Amino acid sequence: MERILRSLLLVMVIFTWTSSALAQSDDPAPGSDGAAPAATQVAEEPLDAQIGTDSPDFNRRLLTAEEEVNGLKEQVFRAKATLQLLKEIVIQGSTSGARAVLWHKNELGPAFTIQSVAYYLDGQSIYSKTVLDESLSGKSEFKLHDGPIPAGNHTIAVSMVLRGNGFGVFSYVDQYTFNVQSSYAFTAEDGKSCEVWVRVKERKGIGRSFVERPWVEYDLSCTRVGPSGI
Repeated sequence: MERILRSLLLVMVIFTWTSSALAQSDDPAPGSDGAAPAATQVAEEPLDAQIGTDSPDFNRRLLTAEEEVNGLKEQVFRAKATLQLLKEIVIQGSTSGARAVLWHKNELGPAFTIQSVAYYLDGQSIYSKTVLDESLSGKSEFKLHDGPIPAGNHTIAVSMVLRGNGFGVFSYVDQYTFNVQSSYAFTAEDGKSCEVWVRVKERKGIGRSFVERPWVEYDLSCTRVGPSGI
């Protein structure tokens, strides 16, 4: 009988020890609630704020970079035009060729301001300017191009953006911009120098709308010169 009681007591001790061990193994590790640790969120400053795109200094640098890029494009276009000209002269075997002198003249009234202008000779850019300080409108005339060209037919094209300067009952015109595009064809004979004046003018008349007033006029004069003048 004593042996049986000892056996029962041993079984109860083993059962108690086993239950306690299983209960401890089911408890979560200290500092853990059984869920995946939450990702640490780092507040990042917006990219616009890091770069400072709203600052006047950034806008000024951006405009300067744009002007430099436009200047480089103009140099590339001029280099291409020169190479094309030399190619045509060699192919045609021209001994003298011709010459073109192109001028821009602003004859607009105070109702318009030139914001940008671009000139092309035979599809190649010869002048491009974006006005930021109205300096272009202050120039009444300036030379666009002066150089040799192959004898034959040529085309001048101009593209401008004008801004209205309204006053009084016409103050609403300040909000308007006008696109003006025009082209002109001329023939340069061998051994001649052709001078073309491109005049940006304004039609008069009370009945004309502001859209109809800007226009472009061309004046051509060609004179014969010696080979050394080409």
